Parts: sequence; structure tokens; C-alpha cells
Amino acid sequence: MTEGRIPPYTVVSFHAHPDDEAMLTAGTLAAMASAGHRVVLVVATAGEAGLVSSDVAGRGPVGVRRMAELEQAAAVLGCARTVLLGYADSGLTAPTRADARSTESGLSPFAHADVDGAARRLATILVEEDADLLTVYDPVGGYGHPDHIQVHRVGCRAADLAGTPLVLAATVDRSRLRLAARLVALLGRVGILGAGLQIPDFSGAYTARAALTHRVDVRAHLAAKRAAMAAHASQASSDWGTRSLAFYLRLRAPLFRLAFGFEWYVERGRAPSRQLAGDPFDSLRSGVVTRRTGEQG
Repeated sequence: MTEGRIPPYTVVSFHAHPDDEAMLTAGTLAAMASAGHRVVLVVATAGEAGLVSSDVAGRGPVGVRRMAELEQAAAVLGCARTVLLGYADSGLTAPTRADARSTESGLSPFAHADVDGAARRLATILVEEDADLLTVYDPVGGYGHPDHIQVHRVGCRAADLAGTPLVLAATVDRSRLRLAARLVALLGRVGILGAGLQIPDFSGAYTARAALTHRVDVRAHLAAKRAAMAAHASQASSDWGTRSLAFYLRLRAPLFRLAFGFEWYVERGRAPSRQLAGDPFDSLRSGVVTRRTGEQG
């Protein structure tokens, strides 16, 4: 990419597992793709340790199914390419480093992967795509999943190696999330919602409002976001109770719009302000962020 380049831009959206892209970034990715930007989806793992129902598990390898679901979601969103880095899914409770078993390819569970080694794999894609923007997760991995935390570490290091100029950490406004959780809990107690939905404690999850830099309006792309979520059908059921994805997909249009009409980010190196940016490319368009020389040799 040369200095002063005008759009279209190239975006690499880095995620831990198939379906993560649908929850946090799908509206933004759909908006970018529809505007003519090149969108590339990269997942660290195939999500083979994800919770699925025994019925789904009996139909074949979970990772293979989840990657097929990712391809379907990517097509709905208008993504140009999907890439699997090939690490093992660590699961919600990652094994200790000593107990972590390698995959047949010799790669460890992603949560215990060497950060520089994984970052070099991702940086190769960033350089190949001449990426302008990389999305990762916030430092706490949203709700603390070890693979999500590793996405932040690996993604930020990869951007440095590749010289990718703009890094946005996908997150959620914690105050809005906690308000929504209280509302869901109330509706459950009065019998409006079905029983079995577990409401996590979000007191330390995602990002405080004061630390956010971007609020992206994706209401015009909610049909694509809902379709991308629906593509991950294996994650909508389990033998352990109602999955959150199933609950979200049951929301009527006004509630879905209220819950998912905006997507939230923190730009690395940008000071937060009361006025949140609405354009993911704001710093590129304004010239505040420019191409850096990467560290790859």
C-alpha cells in the first residue's frame, strides 16, 4: 500500500473460533464489504471444543462442521477469503501448559501457543493481503475465554510485525451489557423468557464505556448479521441448557435491533473521548494513522 491510498481498504478480522465473527463484528464486516472493501476472515481454531448437542456431535467431526458454517457466514457477510491458522481449540477452561496436547500438525492449543510464532503466521496473511485494518478482541478477551485473550496478544504482535497501521479491538460497552443482562434476568423471573438461560456476571467483562473509541452503527446490516449468526447452527443447541446464540436468534426484530444495532471497538493508540467515532477507518481517512514499516524480515 502506498501513502495516501484512497479506499477501498483491506480488512483482516481475526477471531478465535467460528461464530465469534458473527457476534462481535458481523455488522461492521457486512458494511465494509457492501461498501467495496476487501474483508478477510481469519480464525485461529476450528472450534472443535465448542459445546454442541449429542445429536450434532454424532454427525461427524465438530471442527469440520464449524468451518463449513464459517464459510456460510462469510458468504452472507460478503467476505472475500477465510483462513484457518490451524491451532487446537483450547476450550473455555484451557488445559495447563504442561497438560496441553499438540495436534497432529504439532500445533498446541491456541491459548498456549507461542505468541511470536502465532503472530508470524498471522503477519504473513497481513502482508500478503496488504491489510490496512486488523480487528482483534479487547485484552480480557471479552468474557475471559483463554483463546480470546490470546487473539488480542497474537493480533497486536502480528500488526507490529506486518506494519498494519490500524488495529481495532472488538468489544462491547460493558454498561449496556450489564443493563441488558439485568433486563433478561427480570424477564426470566416473570416467565416472559424460557427457563435455563444462564446470565453471566459481566462486572469485569468487555470494556468500560469511558475506554471505548468507536461505536459503529450497523442497523442497516442487521439482516446479514442475523443470517451469519444463524449459519452457526451447531452452536445454537447443547445438552446443557439454552445457548445464548439460540436466545439471540429468537429475538423479534425490534429487540434484535436494540441489542445488536451497534458494534463497539477500542482503537489501539487512540485516546478515548466522549465523542465516539462511527467510521472504523476514521484514523486512516484523516491521516492520523499511516502505514508503518513492519518488523518481518
